[in-house]
Amino acid sequence: MNVLRLILLPVLLVVGLGTAHAKKLVGNAEEGAVKSAVCQGCHGGDGNSPDATFPRLAGQYAGYIEKQVTDFQKGKRTNNDTMAGMAATVTSVQDLKDIAAYFSSKKMASKPLVAVDKKLMKQGENLFKNGNPKTGVYGCINCHGPRGKGRSGNNSVFPRIGGQHRDYIIKQLKDLKAGTRNNDPAGMMQAIAKKLSDTEIKAVANYLSAQLP
Repeated sequence: MNVLRLILLPVLLVVGLGTAHAKKLVGNAEEGAVKSAVCQGCHGGDGNSPDATFPRLAGQYAGYIEKQVTDFQKGKRTNNDTMAGMAATVTSVQDLKDIAAYFSSKKMASKPLVAVDKKLMKQGENLFKNGNPKTGVYGCINCHGPRGKGRSGNNSVFPRIGGQHRDYIIKQLKDLKAGTRNNDPAGMMQAIAKKLSDTEIKAVANYLSAQLP
């Protein structure tokens, strides 16, 4: 028994140190406020970007932000050259976690940047909730939650999309449809986007952009 303890003790110490180290890698929003200064030029000081072509990061899951930056760094996401260059400047895992924690901690703005087409919005709501059985489109609500506000905070796969800029949503869906964005898990979003008509893309984008706090 004593021999077994002597054998296991170093192993347990290593595991314990590894766990302790992992726990230290938690995002610090206050640190992220400073480290995200360059990011704020496009995404806004509080994560509410002033340009509808740049995504709102306010209130987005920290894990999702981390995944997208990492995917740009590794070349897994290639549909934005500017963002690929910016992502390359974040060389520390801790810095990335801090930046993500900062934007995740902010509140989304209460108004859309562009006017919502109410007719398209109604069509988009139906598509979001029920999909399109005729074309095999799965209802967005199943992965992105009611009003696109998400399902789980511990999530790096399915983002919060309710309240996101209309123009940004349209571009991402078109990129997924064309295959120029392909970092979605198992090609799930690409498969869905390819079944969407241009009108359906605009409709769901109008609906989602209106889902503000």
